[in-house]
Formats: sequence, structure tokens, C-alpha cells
Amino acid sequence: MPRAIRIAETGGPEQLYVDEVALQEPGPGEVRLRQHVCGVNFIDCYFRNGLYPLPHLPHGIGVEASGEVEAIGEGVAEVAVGDRVAYATPPPGAYAESRVMPAERLVPVPAGIPDDVAGGTLLRGLTAWYLLHRTHVLRRGETILVHAAAGGVGLLLCQWAEALGATVIGTVGDEDKAQRAAENGCHHPIVYTRDAFRDKVASITGERGVDVVYDSVGAVTFHDSLDCLRPRGLLVTYGNASGPPPAIEPGLLAKKGSLFLTRPTLFDYVSERDELLEGANAYFDAIAQGTLDPQIGRRYPLDKAAEAHRSLEGRQTTGATLLDLAAGG
Repeated sequence: MPRAIRIAETGGPEQLYVDEVALQEPGPGEVRLRQHVCGVNFIDCYFRNGLYPLPHLPHGIGVEASGEVEAIGEGVAEVAVGDRVAYATPPPGAYAESRVMPAERLVPVPAGIPDDVAGGTLLRGLTAWYLLHRTHVLRRGETILVHAAAGGVGLLLCQWAEALGATVIGTVGDEDKAQRAAENGCHHPIVYTRDAFRDKVASITGERGVDVVYDSVGAVTFHDSLDCLRPRGLLVTYGNASGPPPAIEPGLLAKKGSLFLTRPTLFDYVSERDELLEGANAYFDAIAQGTLDPQIGRRYPLDKAAEAHRSLEGRQTTGATLLDLAAGG
């Protein structure tokens, strides 16, 4: 039977354990995948710690992987046996050697895209796509602030935003990450452990502020992020790495310059199959054209998923973190 990572109760990384799971044959609209690579993302930590509820326990976690179609159920027209595919949406359960998935959630992987890029970065790529092309349509000449600019999403945001003609300011935790962000489109990296990013943004922009802040950190950056915005600027808080942002009175947005605030999630932007395919195709095309260089950071075997979570939550990673199902363990 294929191995999978599951949790029996919510909590820390120690709750992750390896199990053997019997798979049913795919039903109508479903396919069975033999998986190659699973992406490790902060949303997996949110499912693990209970911030996002799972339908029941025990349950698998993970929402991103690449693989090959082994069998299809009745009525499946989206894919065929033997196709290389990837996905980056629920239902959770991606940390597995094989699994059954709804066919309409799968996207075809072009021949030039490696398995680790498809299975380890698609969620990040789709996130960067909707943040820059849907939540706010970034225009040439705008200035943005990207938190965690050396992370998996942050590097893609910097690369894509620079290609779109924006000026990119980014926060990072140390000099090595500052160098990596600078090499990937971040014009002004700020080491937040050394400098107050709010003051540095004010200096860089001549006190004007930025047009958009992309904040995946959450609680500890929220209020200073608001202070980095120009009047009528937009704060996009799309992650909670340091915990959920605090509640605020709407009047605070008026007081700080008629600001806009949104808390989007990827899955609301790719809920329809045509949107999912549009985003995936845009991401894969940007890679093929050389606009984006998705970078793989740490790789772990399946049974080291807990270690992968600890590294991710400890902000010890750059680029994408993945579980390599071909690795030993």
C-alpha cells in the first residue's frame, strides 16, 4: 500500500506520522495519481495546527504535488492515463506516494517543466499570479513592498513584479537572504532584523509610501505595513506566518489615508477550472520565457515531513521546500 503523511490530532510538527493507506479505484470524475513530488507550504502548517479545519481526523495534509495519471474514473475528459499533471488546491492529502484526486483540479504539465518545479512550486506560482494579476493588476511604475522576499512566493513576486516594470522593496531576515532577493528582482532589500522596515520604506519612497504591500507574515508586520502605504494604497495580507493579523476598526483605514485592505486566498481565485488553467498556463509560460526562475530550496524524503515543517515555520528556508518521493526514507 502507498505511504502517506497523516495527523490524528492538530498541533505541532510532531503530529505528522507515516501511514499506509489503501486506495479505492477512482470514481466518476476522479483519477488515481502516482506522485513524484509534493510541495510543502505554510497552508499545510495551518491545516496541521488547526487554524484551517480538516473534514475529520485522522487525515492527510498537503495541497500540492505533481505526478502521473495511473487510472481514470467514469466521465473523466480532462486528462488521460499517462499524462503528467500537477495540482495546487484542496482536498488536502498531497503528502502521499499515490492518491485519488478530482480530475477537474488537475493541470497538464508542459514537457519543459520538471517534476520538482511542477509539484513543488505551482501553488507559489499561482499565488504570485493572482496577487499581481488579479487582486491588484500591477502597473509599470508602481512601487510595492514584499514581505519575506526571499521565500518561495516572495522570490516569484519579486521576479514577476520587476518584469512588469514595478519598483520592488522587500523585507528579509539576514544578509544572505537580502543578496538572494536582490538577485531575483528586489531593488531594495531591507534586513528587518537590523533596520525598521517602515522607516526604510519611507526613506526609499521619499515619504510617499508604496502602492501595494504584499504581506504573508501577518501579526508582527500588520500595523507597520499599513504605515508603509501611500494614501489609497492597498494592503494584501495573504498569510499568517507569525500568526493572524489583529482585528482593526475600519476607521483606522480612513485615518491612515483611505487605505484598502484585503485578505484573499488562492482557492477563491482558481475555483473555476478556466481560472485554474489560466493561472497555471501563465505561470508555466513565464518560466518557459525566462521571466520566472522558480527556485527549489530544501528537499526532504516523505518521512521527514515534520523536519520540513520545522524549517519552514522557523523561517530557515529560501525558495520552495518539497518532499521528494523518489528519495529514500
